[in-house]
Amino acid sequence: MLRSALQRGASSARSLKSQGFSRSSIVAEGSPALGMAPARVRNLIGGEFLESRSESSIDVINPATQEVVSRVPLTTDEEFKAAVSAAKTAFPKWKNTPVTSRQRVMFKLQELIRRDMDKLAMNITTEQGKTLKDAQGDVFRGLEVVEHACGMATLQMGEYVSNVSRGIDTYSIREPLGVCAGICPFNFPAMIPLWMFPMAVTCGNTFILKPSEKDPGASMMLAELAMEAGLPDGVLNIVHGTHDTVNSICDDEDIKAISFVGSNTAGMHIYARAAAKGKRVQSNMGAKNHAIIMPDASAEATLNALVAAGFGAAGQRCMAISTAVFVGGSKPWEEELTKRASALKVNAGVEPGTDLGPVISKQAKDRICSLIQSGIESGARIVLDGRNIVVPGYEDGNFVGPTILSDATGDMECYKEEIFGPVLLCIQAESLEEAIQIVNNNRYGNGASIFTTSGISARKFQTEIEAGQVGINVPIPVPLPFFSFTGSKASFAGDLNFYGKAGVQFYTQIKTVTQQWKDVSTQGVSLAMPTSQKS
Repeated sequence: MLRSALQRGASSARSLKSQGFSRSSIVAEGSPALGMAPARVRNLIGGEFLESRSESSIDVINPATQEVVSRVPLTTDEEFKAAVSAAKTAFPKWKNTPVTSRQRVMFKLQELIRRDMDKLAMNITTEQGKTLKDAQGDVFRGLEVVEHACGMATLQMGEYVSNVSRGIDTYSIREPLGVCAGICPFNFPAMIPLWMFPMAVTCGNTFILKPSEKDPGASMMLAELAMEAGLPDGVLNIVHGTHDTVNSICDDEDIKAISFVGSNTAGMHIYARAAAKGKRVQSNMGAKNHAIIMPDASAEATLNALVAAGFGAAGQRCMAISTAVFVGGSKPWEEELTKRASALKVNAGVEPGTDLGPVISKQAKDRICSLIQSGIESGARIVLDGRNIVVPGYEDGNFVGPTILSDATGDMECYKEEIFGPVLLCIQAESLEEAIQIVNNNRYGNGASIFTTSGISARKFQTEIEAGQVGINVPIPVPLPFFSFTGSKASFAGDLNFYGKAGVQFYTQIKTVTQQWKDVSTQGVSLAMPTSQKS
């Protein structure tokens, strides 16, 4: 029996190793006589991966199999304070490290991420469920932000004006804030952490990262890579947990800024609580992204875009197209749209040819199915129903197939709520003006797209639509990192957006210096307000 238990433990360790975990970021637990329990994920504090002393933990569950992959501790208050203290201690030296040296760490980090792309993707698929191809895209979009941070010496430049008054020069410089923090969602386990800590630390800050308790593995692997790249001890720290850890981040006086991506309920709580403590907050939240389809749109390109953006990643994207507004009606489009959506392969993300993996949890699946049912009961017409799909070999998985609800209206719960699943709502509009009004009446403002061959229609849409990210014949208009992720309305709270110029501004503060270098020994005392008219 002991040998059998040890073999199971070895098998578990090999499984974790295949997902990219190293022994530094996990620790085995459990009695060999009773069989090895799933490994516990460690905290990263002051450059060391430390086992939490907390007796409470959360299971990380593979959404395709319900297998417990690992366990995440609920970080104790003492451990959280130790992480903040480590970050605070590391800040003065890191702040004064030349920006060129900080950049070199990012150059090395992007090299290491490329090296371990497949390991990261496998871990993401195991914990989050998305397909391996989509998981690689998750990593790659985060990698682009790391590449952007490699140019921080230019991005962080200040301004200088000589001789603003006689013999007086004024210049501004951007300085880091201190200890910053990031709170991550489950849907992009690599991309969102990489939105946060690379920009923050390359600006000269130190960082506390709280990954999603549902899929922390990618963050742990990225932290190991950052340390391998040369990031000094204490510059990046990781703590795990749920509400209590989030509230500790909001309340701690040594944390100066918080980045958050997730739901509106959590996002507004964090924004209100942290802002009341005087912290900077950037909070990307929910979405209800629309695509307006004009009668003159290219049918082939539009259909492909709707299927990809509506059902890709099982709809678990804050930039997914969840609502299609058909000017002139949806019926001419429905047959072909249904045909293409029905052809998508729903399976575990590790299986070849899979288009949609499972959603993150059984609770998420139940919520998605409930919102579909509420739409039907409110009068929506179900064109394609993916609720009862069964995947052979993965019967316990949290699978929802592509679903299309037509004739949806603005008062339906399925329209007002962010479904966050592979569900496409079809709404009818008589004109472009009516379609734009439908989009603008929605409380969210993350993104919106139009499909048309008319420049006049496209320009009207671009000018009048109330959304932060606008696509013209582009289904998911997420900008590359040299621009910023610019969600608006109820989709964003805060003053400065993620990455791009706004991201650098968020993680830095301006210091303005006015200097005078001239002989003033013979100048008398003047109590008048100085102006540029006098020497």
